[in-house]
Amino acid sequence: MRFRSWIAVLVSVLLLAGAGVVGILVNQSTVRAVEAVHENDTTALGTNNGTLTGQLQRNSTLELSRLLGQSALRLGAGDAKDTITLTVAAAKSTTFQYGMITADLERRFLTSNRVTGLPAADDPGWASMWDSLRANAFGFSGVMAAGDTFVAAVAIPVTVSGGVVGYLIGLNQVANTPLHGYIRELRSSAHLTMIVDTAGRVGATSVDARVGTYVNPAIRAELGHSGSRFVKYEESGVEMIAVIVAVSPSGWSYVRTQTQASFDGAVYSRSRTLTVTLLAMLVIGVVGITALGYRTQIQRRRADERTQALFQHAPDLVSILDGAGRIVFSSPSTTGILGFKAGSLAGHSVFEVVHPEDQPQMRERLTALLAETDGVVRLQCRVRTADDTYRWFDFTASNQMHNPALNGVVINARDVSENRAFQERLEHEAQHDPLTGLPNRRRMQDRLNSSLRAGAVAVLFVDLDGFKPVNDKHGHEVGDELLRQVADRLSACVRAEDVLSRVGGDEFVVLMPGVFGPDDAAAMRDRIRYVLDLPFRIDDHEIVIGASVGVHLAPAATDPDEALRFADHAMYEIKHAGRRPAGAVRIGRHRAAD
Repeated sequence: MRFRSWIAVLVSVLLLAGAGVVGILVNQSTVRAVEAVHENDTTALGTNNGTLTGQLQRNSTLELSRLLGQSALRLGAGDAKDTITLTVAAAKSTTFQYGMITADLERRFLTSNRVTGLPAADDPGWASMWDSLRANAFGFSGVMAAGDTFVAAVAIPVTVSGGVVGYLIGLNQVANTPLHGYIRELRSSAHLTMIVDTAGRVGATSVDARVGTYVNPAIRAELGHSGSRFVKYEESGVEMIAVIVAVSPSGWSYVRTQTQASFDGAVYSRSRTLTVTLLAMLVIGVVGITALGYRTQIQRRRADERTQALFQHAPDLVSILDGAGRIVFSSPSTTGILGFKAGSLAGHSVFEVVHPEDQPQMRERLTALLAETDGVVRLQCRVRTADDTYRWFDFTASNQMHNPALNGVVINARDVSENRAFQERLEHEAQHDPLTGLPNRRRMQDRLNSSLRAGAVAVLFVDLDGFKPVNDKHGHEVGDELLRQVADRLSACVRAEDVLSRVGGDEFVVLMPGVFGPDDAAAMRDRIRYVLDLPFRIDDHEIVIGASVGVHLAPAATDPDEALRFADHAMYEIKHAGRRPAGAVRIGRHRAAD
């Protein structure tokens, strides 16, 4: 009898031990899965913000390039004309209002629009900029102190006949940049977000007081590597963790720091509690099968509640698809993010909520994923919400069909609609003139190239007559308003399929795809001259200007640069020859009309 009792006790202990081991393993697997998702999401967010930072920095080099395209610099020490040019450019700039500097090939500063408030020439922050300029068409300095102000510099080479003769440098006050404003919007009591230079000095942050300070030495030691990485360290006795993402092209880094405890969250602490509880149950296993079953059910229910709580408040969507693309499971966060009732999407095809234009791409990627065990794919597509609107999501899909615990494709999706809108706005600004809103030279050249591959294009090069005296007499504000009104009148002249762009200070280009003969081009030329000969009313001033229009009929497959150059030459021949009767046309490799 005693033997049978010991057997019953032994069976109870073994069953309890087996259940305890299984519970611990399942708990650890859940923790690892949540940790992997959390680290991937943190890295993805850092990569997105690092990409946005790099785009803002590239845009700053484009702004300096536009200045060089509009104004010639003489690069003399203390040159008065260069000083005026830099002063006007800094006043108009959205990035370098703090100041601009020219330097020679020996890195000596020549001219600046500021007399005081400049970083010292021997400041270590200059080194990264000069080093980058040796190999690239741009350079970014570190954060430097200019009195009580922290600034950063961007430099591009000044070239003449293909050779570098000096450098143009723009200074921005890092605390007032759009980048700092964007990072400030990411502030949270749970973490600190920063953009730091190669030396570890803070140039943008979610906490204003950290601008110009240095990050922890443990973080500084990991800067300069490509890609992303996590760093664990101690600060004032507190365990900390930081994610570091390299930013191209400047070599700066996106850094987000927080305590290890806040990064881990409640999952780890409750996991330890569960483990201790299961071990204690092993010690008192003699309580029998009934106690074992009861306590196991309690623990499983609590684990399910924890998992549900994590999914309910997570910022991401988590779903599991079967091999046919039907939704087997969707996290409770679907209600808060998409507006669908919890569980209402189960059994439906995932393609029912994917935008029709994005479905072919998603079908192709999921088909390829199912053929690859443990494969992972990333893609972005639009997802329908409960109110029939679409939002952009970043999908990470993992093939877990072989995993018995999941038996499906696990999808983690994050709403990136705001990031997409921000990127599209940056792309639009990079291809359009900020004063008139017209396509800029880069956008026009792209359209000219594509149009010439399809057929003939009439190119009209328009240069305003008498624009400089308007600026000299009435000031640049009146001149800017005159350019906007000119853009409005030209927009009213062109056809729907034509392209109107502003390519310089007072120069505009009209592209007329599909025009083979001179009549349509001549009619457009006459309309342009007519509308620009009419007086302009700005404030209390009546301003009269004119325009010289060069016309070139470019056949299909013509080199775009050659077509634009012929139209430009035609315009200059008109301007230098003086105004002639409206019908005058010169015939040759290009057509010219005054």
